[in-house]
Amino acid sequence: MERSVWFDTPVGPLTVVASDRAVTAVRFGAAGEPAASAGASTPLLRQAVGELREYFAGMRREFSLPLAPAGTPFQQQVWAALREIPYGRTRTYGQIAAQIGRPKACRAVGMANNRNPLAIVVPCHRVVGASGALTGYAAGLSVKEKLLALESVNSE
Repeated sequence: MERSVWFDTPVGPLTVVASDRAVTAVRFGAAGEPAASAGASTPLLRQAVGELREYFAGMRREFSLPLAPAGTPFQQQVWAALREIPYGRTRTYGQIAAQIGRPKACRAVGMANNRNPLAIVVPCHRVVGASGALTGYAAGLSVKEKLLALESVNSE
């Protein structure tokens, strides 16, 4: 059975969804129980909220959460590649496509990013256009810009 909690962040509310064994989603917006309410979460949800709060405080660069995002084998490949992008750095869609051995699959990489169920934890915000310009983000380019700025300041 999955449970969810939400909490406020500098980029708006985030909802974390988890099964008994793994985090399955981190979404923008509020749904489920507030993380602050007593008994509303599991140890895994509390860990996820704690790690995300540490990320926003500039104290966490990598997440140690068990993850189980639902997706196709191609999407799973792309999401695994995203997790290898270092904190404070960016990669292009083309670089991700080449990394997974599908150099002509830039658009498919973009669609996999769009379907990423684990915002921030699987850092699709670190993927930019070929020119280095910020391109599409589910929560909007202003949120992507804020996340990249947060990482830029804390990676120095």
